[in-house]
Amino acid sequence: MSDLGHVLVLAGGLSYEREVSLRSGRRVSDVLRAAGVSAETCDVDAALVPRVLADPPSAVFVTLHGGAGEDGAIRSVLDLLSVPYVGARSEACRIAFDKPTAKTVVRQAGLRTPESVTLPKETFHDLGASAVLTRIVERLGLPLFVKPSRGGSALGASIVRTAEDLPSAMVGCFAYGDTALIERYVEGVEVAVSVVDLGDGPAALPPVEIVPDNGVYDYAARYTAGRTEFFAPARLSPEAAAACAEMAVTAHTALGLRDLSRTDLIVDGDGRPHFLEVNVAPGMTETSLFPMAVEASDRDLGSICRSLLEQAATRGAA
Repeated sequence: MSDLGHVLVLAGGLSYEREVSLRSGRRVSDVLRAAGVSAETCDVDAALVPRVLADPPSAVFVTLHGGAGEDGAIRSVLDLLSVPYVGARSEACRIAFDKPTAKTVVRQAGLRTPESVTLPKETFHDLGASAVLTRIVERLGLPLFVKPSRGGSALGASIVRTAEDLPSAMVGCFAYGDTALIERYVEGVEVAVSVVDLGDGPAALPPVEIVPDNGVYDYAARYTAGRTEFFAPARLSPEAAAACAEMAVTAHTALGLRDLSRTDLIVDGDGRPHFLEVNVAPGMTETSLFPMAVEASDRDLGSICRSLLEQAATRGAA
């Protein structure tokens, strides 16, 4: 058994991504136990704080997706409890979780990202939906990609290929958040690049290429086995793969992230990657991209998770 002591894997919560988070939490707990770590999955509810105070864990692995899991809130609570955890600090999470803000930061760092418009629901209604949407199409062109400015798992996200489809896409987006991010859609190869830092600085894992059966990597395509074909490593030229790795590490660093992250991007027909968004708590389910990247690197997921927890525990002790 590991001398790490007992650790908690936080999963569940109350976001739209609760079920995915529970699956991620079970997977991380299983691989940690296989790696000799005494790991226990813990839901995030009113019992969490008393439980942690009564029996402080050596470290916490956060597998919460969306909402408080990625916006820094739960990490702020862990900081108040003086409990070390794997992943970015709360301040960095707040920046990375808000997609328009993250795009601004990485653009300032020199990364290519699609032109976009950020539109709160109130502005959308107050200024007249029709006039605003017409101007967006004139400005950005078609096709477009519409998604909530905060959140994940492609909930509320859709591709818009005609101006007539934009209003319904906006309605679907606002069902999952109060602010929409409307981007110019880039045709190309969808790729995810995971980054891990085990103490020697952030390093990119092999890129994972995503090929959904219906052409859209939506919620069902992400979490239903057989709905999406994955290639790890991605079928990219060496030059394009290197550019993707560099983009992911640069985004990780520019956003002030820590331990692990996953950057989603599109590689266009000229082999140029475009930054889409970054995930501070990558999914760990059987169909998630971070574990695929780990496997493609010929490493063991349990060993990496254990090392990240040991690193977090050392930070806490310091």
